[in-house]
Amino acid sequence: MDRKVELEKKRKRLDEIRRSRELKKQEKEAEQAIKAKASQRDPGATDESAKERKDVHDLVESLLGPTTAVRSTSPGLPLGGAGEEGRPSSAADQSTTGETDKLSKKAQPPRLSVAILATTNIQPKETVVYAKETQTLESSFLDDESDREEETKPTPRPDIEDEPLGVVLDNDKKHEPAPSVPELSDEAKMEIMKSDTFLQFFDKTTRIVERALSYGVDVTEDYGGDSNEDAESAVGNLSKLQAGPCFLDEKWSRHRSVTSISWSQNVKEVFLSSHNMNEEARFDPDGVVLLWNLKYKSTAPEFVFHCQSAVMSATFTSFHPKLVIGGTYSGQIVLWDLRSNKRTPVQRSPLSANAHTHPVYSLSVVGTQNAHNLISVSTDGKMCSWSVDMLSQPQDKLELQYQTKPIACLCMDFLPGDIREFLVGSEEGVVFQGTRLGSKTGVHKQYEGHCAPVTGLHINPVSGRGTSYNNLFLTSSFDWTVKLWSQKMKMSKALYSFEVFSDYVYDVKWSPQHPGLFATVDGMNKLSLWNLISDTETPMCSEIVDSHLAPNCLHWSGDGHHIAVGDADGKIHMYNLSENAANPSHQDFDAMNYLVREMEERDEQPDEPSSVV
Repeated sequence: MDRKVELEKKRKRLDEIRRSRELKKQEKEAEQAIKAKASQRDPGATDESAKERKDVHDLVESLLGPTTAVRSTSPGLPLGGAGEEGRPSSAADQSTTGETDKLSKKAQPPRLSVAILATTNIQPKETVVYAKETQTLESSFLDDESDREEETKPTPRPDIEDEPLGVVLDNDKKHEPAPSVPELSDEAKMEIMKSDTFLQFFDKTTRIVERALSYGVDVTEDYGGDSNEDAESAVGNLSKLQAGPCFLDEKWSRHRSVTSISWSQNVKEVFLSSHNMNEEARFDPDGVVLLWNLKYKSTAPEFVFHCQSAVMSATFTSFHPKLVIGGTYSGQIVLWDLRSNKRTPVQRSPLSANAHTHPVYSLSVVGTQNAHNLISVSTDGKMCSWSVDMLSQPQDKLELQYQTKPIACLCMDFLPGDIREFLVGSEEGVVFQGTRLGSKTGVHKQYEGHCAPVTGLHINPVSGRGTSYNNLFLTSSFDWTVKLWSQKMKMSKALYSFEVFSDYVYDVKWSPQHPGLFATVDGMNKLSLWNLISDTETPMCSEIVDSHLAPNCLHWSGDGHHIAVGDADGKIHMYNLSENAANPSHQDFDAMNYLVREMEERDEQPDEPSSVV
């Protein structure tokens, strides 16, 4: 803006200089016109001057030839020779007749001289672009602007009229003072640093910088190493879990039990954890949700959200990547927005008998981008359907009962891509199957097999080579077992029972990529990785979780290469799988199909399910 103002001032000064020169030129022309009129009034003087001009003209022709005569370009000026360097012919009028005779006797060659020219640098004309608002201004405003311009118009400077324009501009630059930056006091600096605008800017930019620094490149990597050694080490680690970083925040997650973990479906390196209350910090919020970034070099959370009730479950939704949804111990559904500067929920459901009145232990978002709902279940025996845009009341409510007996739900899962059929695990150790839409809503089937509360329930999400494994699901329980079920079976009994555990089994999850791979965590601080294709009796590998408290939940990343395990002390343990262990081959799908058919044919007989003792 300062540069434009400076150019505008210089442009106005150049216009004034040109205007003064034009006035000067007009005055000279007027004087010449007056002289011409005076010569017309005195004919005698005119004849005498004409005769003198003729004599001079004849003399010049005799010396230089008839083509060398030059007529003056100015009106009213006599002719002059080419060797007189543009001087007016009035000098010849003042010469005497004797001098003319001397010139006629001895011809002299014309003399040439060097003329000094003054260079002028004129700025190019600025292209003015007018916006719509500028062209539709009110006339009164334009009149005020024109009056203001006339008042502030500078007067011409007579001392620079004869100076070159480039010199004038250089002199103006020297006289202009340099802009000075005011020095802020310590109080002003502290006031700026404590302002909300600065804090928001600093919080946002630090995340961007930290994310940029995390994408580092190892400049010391040796690309010419021994490939055979790398291949041998890779083969040796095919079936092993590799412990990764641990995520813990001393203020917000220490001594807060991890109640759930969820990975973002849009940003594959981001995951969240929900936490219970910290009994040692009575003045802190009871519920906390933390967002972590797997690629951060530091293990600090990227976002921190909290509410006044313990968060028992939380999840992302692919339809709203900027939203985080949580279910609380009080029965409320809360919603946080990553775009908001608030750590508290931007929406929450009311405490009402129309919704949940007991803890919400499971959440799921089902549907499509244009038609989707949030489904929640609680130990009060209710399944509520919510709209993410409005949590004032549930859109639909279903009382979960089996033969008039209410069901206290601890976990829930939907078939992939299905919004109707669901499975729920109960406190009684029974798994129930039901329908939430259609003419026959409610629970219509049960799977009995556990003798303690069902802690984990997960339907196989893998489909490949024309085969879907969505009919298979796993359950874990406090009865120290994990059971494999099939929805195709007419008899509601388990296909297989895994009974090698020595303590409570807190959670079980299928791999999102491999049809026969799943993971479990138990009270012995063990993370076990099972592959049904290779072995159904013992886990493929096990790792002891480095924690003095038992792990209580786990979750796979979307690509199946990472497993996040949360413990009762608030720490998130990350484990990595190798490529060959995480990704299935074509033979794995064929082997899984054969294994499932064999189990279903064997269990069609009225015997007890096979198990490993």
